Amino acid sequence: MTQIQRLKRLRRSMLFLSAQRPALIKDAYIFKPDSLLLDLEDAVAENQKDAARFSLYHALKTVDYRGVERVVRINGLDTPHWQEDIRVAVAGGADMIRISKCETADDVRTVVRHIEMAEEEFKSEPGYTLVMAALESPLGVLNAYEICIACPERMVGVAISGGDFRKSMQTKYYPGGLEMLGGRATMLLAARAAGVQCFDTVFTNLDDIEGFRAEVEQNKQMGFDGKSLISPRQIAIVHEVFAPTEKEIAEAEKIVRVWRENSAKGIGVFSVDGKMIDIAFIPGAERVIMMAKASGLYKGDL
Repeated sequence: MTQIQRLKRLRRSMLFLSAQRPALIKDAYIFKPDSLLLDLEDAVAENQKDAARFSLYHALKTVDYRGVERVVRINGLDTPHWQEDIRVAVAGGADMIRISKCETADDVRTVVRHIEMAEEEFKSEPGYTLVMAALESPLGVLNAYEICIACPERMVGVAISGGDFRKSMQTKYYPGGLEMLGGRATMLLAARAAGVQCFDTVFTNLDDIEGFRAEVEQNKQMGFDGKSLISPRQIAIVHEVFAPTEKEIAEAEKIVRVWRENSAKGIGVFSVDGKMIDIAFIPGAERVIMMAKASGLYKGDL
């Protein structure tokens, strides 16, 4: 997989797991999330950080995660833990580091410098470790665009953290998500302007299945790439909601096929079912096909 493919890979579901619990993280790939988020931050008690890093390193080095992306959430830059978190994540071969409580582009650049140092120290592939930023405060959200473009060669995207963001906005969870609308929309605009991915926050009430589904449907309507999750039970709903319809798949396949035929002839603008199509439509059509393949719905040969 090329670096561009790694940056743009499908990430509908990102499942949080405490790195402190070896029994939990050793076979979590069986739930088939797109990404596993191995947590060294909030899910680990202050006096258990070293034990969690030991568990994380062992899992990264010994477990075959069957192609599931391995993301490590490090502790915030205002703690004494984050530098060692980075060293262990890079030494273990994690695919990505999630920066907690990111508020500025300098936060990203600081983390990247330490990733580079760790890659050199442990003779890892230079540039392999990707990054994403968790925006958890009004300042982080307002600086979203600068954060998104801080390190183009490593930056996957940004995610909003609902719990901390709601607290900082002096509000709480409400069905429908009005209290999160401004933060979500601002972050999405920044991510799309920067050409990176964007992920929504977790939904914590595991008993409210309908509320969770409604929020995931809203995420898709708004344009999110995926959602952070706290339970394997939530994965299937996310994948189902984000799956394209048969009509969307057929339309996307037709657009890509006609585009390939016309581009080979040097034609840049063409018609598909009465609609004028040009190169701007192709990434969206290709993404629909990629989603269809991931969902097991595509039977074509593109």
